[in-house]
Amino acid sequence: MEVCYISFVPATDSRGILSATLKWLTLENHSLPGAIGMYGLSLGVSHIGKTLPLPVYALLSGLNAATVGIIALAAVQLAQKAITDKLTRALVFFGGTAGMLYTALWYFPILMVASGIMTVIWDFRYPHKLLAFVRPKRGRLARETNEAEDVELSQRVPNASNTSSQQQTEDSIQHRRTNTTNTEDAILPSTNPNAPTSPSSTSAPTHPAPTTSPLSIRLSLTLLILFLLTFLTLMLLRGFLHPHPILFSLFANLFLGGTIIFGGGPVVIPLLREYTVAPGFVSARDFLLGLAIIQAFPGPNFNFAVYLGSLTALNAQTPSISGAILGFLAIFLPGLVVQTGFMGIWPMVRKKRVTTSALRGVHAGAVGLVFTAVYRLWQIGFLEQGKEMGSPLGDKAWWVVVTATSFVGGRWFGVKAPVAILLGGVMGMLWFGVVRS
Repeated sequence: MEVCYISFVPATDSRGILSATLKWLTLENHSLPGAIGMYGLSLGVSHIGKTLPLPVYALLSGLNAATVGIIALAAVQLAQKAITDKLTRALVFFGGTAGMLYTALWYFPILMVASGIMTVIWDFRYPHKLLAFVRPKRGRLARETNEAEDVELSQRVPNASNTSSQQQTEDSIQHRRTNTTNTEDAILPSTNPNAPTSPSSTSAPTHPAPTTSPLSIRLSLTLLILFLLTFLTLMLLRGFLHPHPILFSLFANLFLGGTIIFGGGPVVIPLLREYTVAPGFVSARDFLLGLAIIQAFPGPNFNFAVYLGSLTALNAQTPSISGAILGFLAIFLPGLVVQTGFMGIWPMVRKKRVTTSALRGVHAGAVGLVFTAVYRLWQIGFLEQGKEMGSPLGDKAWWVVVTATSFVGGRWFGVKAPVAILLGGVMGMLWFGVVRS
């Protein structure tokens, strides 16, 4: 969440919340222009029939393959920033693999929360303290054994030995005692909470917070409490109200996604797919088409919710603008409210070690979900007549080449995302011209 809203914080300090929000939406983040563009795209896509000409399938497959390469590159870049030690490396792996194995609306949030809890447990050295409690006798036993050996060794040395021989014996005893101490320290890590720790083990990628805030602590807490009550009300209605209107389900799903998204734009992709395609609000083909096009649009990937909301409304025989507005509000409102609410208390909260520790783990777990998105999009990227739901890009070697071209071009040759998307479409048409003509 923080990547999308970070420019909102300094703007709020200097211009006030309302003016900062308007400028953030229009100029600094290009959210509003991008949202308008995605709404127009949804109107065009809604007029496309269920069956497309064969060249269009090839074009869309090329766009999808290039998009997978771009998202894979984003996953690698985000992982490089999120990984600060072996634990966060393991959490990125955990989030990616666990997300591939199972799918549910509640599952992704649980994975991110679990990652945050793991870092707190590890950074506060709870496993080490447990180890020190379970294995203290081993250290004492080794120390007593070595002391007994030292006494026995000293008794074997003749009293009439020369000075150099005695000195060598004392040096040997001292050396062994030093080794014993070092071994014990390795077995029982320090449990001193004031002991210095390496920056990589406890620091989290945090953004500089302003020293002063236009909001008081009371107002900040009020905003956060109201947001929490709104969130709980929506989730309870979503769970117990059956049947509920499709636009309410859309708003609740996207509101949930906007609340739990953490780590930047690509993280939103697996969530949006799970919250719109799985319930049947939007077809897999239309989802992939919009995903490919949005990579060339200004603004964050959050604008994808406008496109999905509009198509959902059209499929429900309601005005498209209603779904677009609901999608925009549902995906952006949670982040704006939470960001604003935390401005009053963040200077105080950010100093807590548990906060930075938990955020470090949540960030790593969320980045792992981007790799999940790469896998899931790979599995449905190849479109052809009769298989509108998609099939794996690996079915044809050419689409693997397109994906690799997009990744390598962006990684080492500085190819921008819009250019990579366009190149993918061209390569898709080349494939059709050679193979299917």
